[in-house]
Amino acid sequence: MHSPMGNEDQNPILSKLNQLMIRGGSSHAQIKMAHFFNFFMLIVGLSLGVIVIYITSFCYVRVSIPTPMHIEILIGSISDHHPDLPPPQAPPLLPPDSHLGLAGGVQAIDHREKVSRMHSMSDAELLSRAVMIRGMEPLEPSHGDASLPKVAFMFLTSRAVHLSPIWEKFFRGHQGLYSIYWHAHPSYEDSMPVDSVFYGTRIPSQEVQWGTSSMMDAEKRLLANALLDPSNQRFVLLSESCIPLFDFKTVYSYLTNTNLSFQASFDDPRKSARGRYNPKMAPTINVTDWRKGSQWFELNRDLANLVVSDQNYYRVFQEHCRPPCYVDEHYIPTLLNILRPASNSNRTVTWVDWSRGGPHPGKFGWDDMTDEFLDSIRFGSNCRYNGNVTSKCFLFARKFLPSALEQLLRILPVLLGLDP
Repeated sequence: MHSPMGNEDQNPILSKLNQLMIRGGSSHAQIKMAHFFNFFMLIVGLSLGVIVIYITSFCYVRVSIPTPMHIEILIGSISDHHPDLPPPQAPPLLPPDSHLGLAGGVQAIDHREKVSRMHSMSDAELLSRAVMIRGMEPLEPSHGDASLPKVAFMFLTSRAVHLSPIWEKFFRGHQGLYSIYWHAHPSYEDSMPVDSVFYGTRIPSQEVQWGTSSMMDAEKRLLANALLDPSNQRFVLLSESCIPLFDFKTVYSYLTNTNLSFQASFDDPRKSARGRYNPKMAPTINVTDWRKGSQWFELNRDLANLVVSDQNYYRVFQEHCRPPCYVDEHYIPTLLNILRPASNSNRTVTWVDWSRGGPHPGKFGWDDMTDEFLDSIRFGSNCRYNGNVTSKCFLFARKFLPSALEQLLRILPVLLGLDP
């Protein structure tokens, strides 16, 4: 008997079968051969089964392990926009009871943002990345809330946001339409509860000293972090002593339905304004360019990007604007006056009382909180909005002390129509 595959000596299995066949054609030899063949097929079958199970298990494990991209999506990483830049340090994931992604797109995005805004980028890396991210194009409301532009509320504080209960009521129910960024002293240890709108909103910070350029550095830091989110279209700078003067829908509509930004910028001949100009700033900045204004601005995305990307004018301010020249009162007003005067309303939307004189505005506590007082701020002025005269000029107010909180919680929700 010859093997169809060639010489049987080259195949020990076939050779063995052939020897059995040659030794006898008895039924006993045929039974042995049949048993051997069945045993051989069993071994082959088991081997194939083990191989299939191993491959299936290996593939399942590979699929089940979250990839870095999955983790970046889960934590809302900014690396998705620019993978060529060094990725930020991944923050801790949400606790299991957060139900991430189970409550719809807008709510899922909001939970992702609340994981952490911390990262390992230096200021130089942060500013470079921020100017590279293009903002989304304005969309019509018919696209759904998930596609609507967001307002970035940026809190520059020394430590706690001591009026946070007011802001909790203000933001409630409007997830997906706002972002919060909180810059506090790096040594401050906050204890915001996980269900707070401020939980996970702190950004990497550095020490800020009043009257120095470190104040403007912090503002740029806040703007740059907020620019990393392409859906942020308006940017409001606030402090721990600020309160809202209207409900969220009114504030949101006011800011998103105009092309102008709200930065006070005026030419004041007095010593406290034009008198702070340093002739060494010329020729980059001339005295005719010099402006003064409130530190507490509201900018659209174009102007926010302009502030973050500018190095030329800011370098001049850092070198030649020292006390009694204060960078935070002159830099942005002067920058906008030089580069984007038509984009600015030249007024602020944050009320403050300078009537008492001195280097700091008036402060307000428990005894000052009345309906009449708050309404006088809300409707006590006249200004222009989109070409029309209005008494609704201020959306926020400061300086409110922690002692005012109890009264504010009693009066403001009723005045603004907020949920109790």
